[in-house]
Amino acid sequence: MDKSKLWAIAKNVLKVVITLGAIYWVSTKISLVELKEALQTSNPLFLTLALLTYFFSQMIASSRLNSFFKAIGLQLTERYNFRLYQLGLLYNFFLPGGIGGDGYKIFFLKKNFQISRRQVLGAVFFDRLSGLWALCIIIGALVIFMPRLAIPNAVTIAVLVVGTLSYLYVLRLFFKPFLKSFLATHFKALCVQGLQTLTAIFILYAMHFDGKFSPFLLIFMVSSLVAIVPSIGGAIGLRESVIFSLATYLKLDPHIAVTISLIFYIISLLVASSGIYYIFRPQRLGADKLPSAKEVEEEIEDEE
Repeated sequence: MDKSKLWAIAKNVLKVVITLGAIYWVSTKISLVELKEALQTSNPLFLTLALLTYFFSQMIASSRLNSFFKAIGLQLTERYNFRLYQLGLLYNFFLPGGIGGDGYKIFFLKKNFQISRRQVLGAVFFDRLSGLWALCIIIGALVIFMPRLAIPNAVTIAVLVVGTLSYLYVLRLFFKPFLKSFLATHFKALCVQGLQTLTAIFILYAMHFDGKFSPFLLIFMVSSLVAIVPSIGGAIGLRESVIFSLATYLKLDPHIAVTISLIFYIISLLVASSGIYYIFRPQRLGADKLPSAKEVEEEIEDEE
């Protein structure tokens, strides 16, 4: 076995170990009985609203990605792109972190359309980057509404403005095709993060929470940054460990904070499960058979 394959195996084993370690650590810090009771007593109406807002956020996220695809000349219908996006959501949970849904989509599009891997990779990368920008904007807004953090509003606003201008400068200098659709893609990015914030609000309502929402929303959105860490199972465990630590630091109830995250995880898994349909009906994606994870991994290794 050559070094590249050994390294690939070692990376995946490490990701599994980190994820399982995080899950175990969280399970020793919280009461699983209380979490179970919170789930059983949740308001089903608000849970349904949370599911719907998350689903709509993913529809907009799919449209945002398609806007980046159009910028590189890849013309996909919104319906077709959403189908592929659903499959990517599913694979984000079950494929190794080195591949994930993004890696699978890149491989699939390169194989089935006359487009280079580099172009698709650039579109997917800036799609993620626009989401990160919107997440920072939402976090900044929540910081402003939390005077207890003692961070001057002028500092928060200045950081967001400088960060946005720097981001625009890099786009203008090196990635002009994406600059043309900046307003559309980044408005969609704000809508996605806004709807996911609303999802967390509905989860709090479902839990019959009547305290201040902003501290819990802040740590929930900050923990979303963990999603960029390669892991197995959609960052389960890692996100909760970050949430528990932040809740403890801010003197919030960690059980409430972790329950929000776990319910959000269940909702995201339910929405992602819609991608299973295309595994059994690949014809809906214009393919007789979907490429296996092994094929994608070997392709990535060859190009590296």
